[in-house]
Amino acid sequence: MQQIVGILLIWLVSGVAVQAIHSIELQNGSMLRGEIVLERPDLIYVDLGFDLLAVPSAAVLEVEALDPVADGSRNPAVRGGGDQRLYDLASGQGVQSIRDWVDELGEAVALIQTPTGLGSGFVIHRDGYVITNDHVIAGENRISITIFKEGANELSKVTYDNVRIIATSSELDLALLKIETEAGPFTTAPLAAAGGGLREGQSVFAIGSPLGLDRTVSEGIISVANRVINGRLYLQTTTQINPGNSGGPLFNLKGEVVGVNNMKIAAVGAEGLGFSISSDTLRSFIDNRDAYAFDPRNPNAGFRYMSPPKTK
Repeated sequence: MQQIVGILLIWLVSGVAVQAIHSIELQNGSMLRGEIVLERPDLIYVDLGFDLLAVPSAAVLEVEALDPVADGSRNPAVRGGGDQRLYDLASGQGVQSIRDWVDELGEAVALIQTPTGLGSGFVIHRDGYVITNDHVIAGENRISITIFKEGANELSKVTYDNVRIIATSSELDLALLKIETEAGPFTTAPLAAAGGGLREGQSVFAIGSPLGLDRTVSEGIISVANRVINGRLYLQTTTQINPGNSGGPLFNLKGEVVGVNNMKIAAVGAEGLGFSISSDTLRSFIDNRDAYAFDPRNPNAGFRYMSPPKTK
């Protein structure tokens, strides 16, 4: 066995190994997916990515070679089964100052405008997919998105008026938009991995357009990492969240989106009570976007309809 492993290692290092991904159906109906690196009369060796599996040839019913790009198992922007993943997960990023992150991620934050209001959003995919709150675009079919591009000496505003609603959920208060343009690629904001490692007292910051004041940065901490309000789970933060911040990103000091800014409690004597939708909820919404797909033919799907004229 050691000799076989040694041969495999030499084969893999030398680049002679077959690069195709294979779908392997077993006699008992089970399925395997991996890279076949060696075939023998009695065994085939399959690289599962984390281990090498020896499969008896007699147990194999059928082997099918798959295109690794179309299949998506070798492409980090694609999930298994060929379904495109519309976001990047941050990994291994170090802590930086807020100023450095604003310079790096500022182009990923957008101003969302409709005929009746405005809010914030952020780009999650270089092809122009944007996240915001459902309540920012609810009832509207004319949406514009403004991105602030970094120039050599100044910022420039680029506004896109051809925006399509991909998915939306009033229950989660999340919406996925698509800028219909060939002008990309866009700068994106990576999402925090599951859990995000959030803890009370952790520093966070928001970038958004409160009251239309674009690219406004506010800083705070996580007050409570799992606050329940009206049956929904939120991040409670001291970061200033004002009208116009809705739909914008809440970042940690690793530049990861840990939340989607959603609301604040405004009352006499109340300060520092902002709330964000967690990145866990956001990832679930994006991954299951087909369940929240926007259908313009459905009168309850978000379009605003004028009231019929009254009769005398």
